Amino acid sequence: MTFSHQRRVEFRDTDAAGIVHFSVFFPMMEEAEHAALRHLGLSVMRPADVAGHLTWPRVAAHCEYLSAARFEDLLRIDVIVERIGVTSVNYAFHFWRDAGLMPPECLAKGRMTAVCCHWTPGQPLKKQPIPERERAALSRLMLPAGAAERSQSAVASTPADRAAAENPPTGGTEWP
Repeated sequence: MTFSHQRRVEFRDTDAAGIVHFSVFFPMMEEAEHAALRHLGLSVMRPADVAGHLTWPRVAAHCEYLSAARFEDLLRIDVIVERIGVTSVNYAFHFWRDAGLMPPECLAKGRMTAVCCHWTPGQPLKKQPIPERERAALSRLMLPAGAAERSQSAVASTPADRAAAENPPTGGTEWP
């Protein structure tokens, strides 16, 4: 299943030409991730017990820009869980200009890796295995086998994108 989050481009998101600044895509990925987690009944920082909280710091983020997003554009941000490891989760984000275009225009593709940690006040974060409740909820955002490859190809808008979609990197990211 893919979770979709809509967001209108605000003036504060843009440069003097009304184009979304590249750095704004990262908070938009985080906003969409938080919305997806809430949809699943989770939170990026939920109380685990009185001694601390379960939290998900990011350890990697990447965004590839395909076309400009502009002031007042209505964006649809699709959130997909690509992989759930022992302690980490890998997300993919697809940014679409959702202006009734058929097909919608893919503006950017992002990826983010978050690690499951327990935080106790006054102590450093401690990495921990993803609890079964969170693992089961996150797995609802995974695409069925084979669908991920089709999803990659669907947003491959240039020859280089299509080549990358046809030859994805192997292996996953598991934070040490």
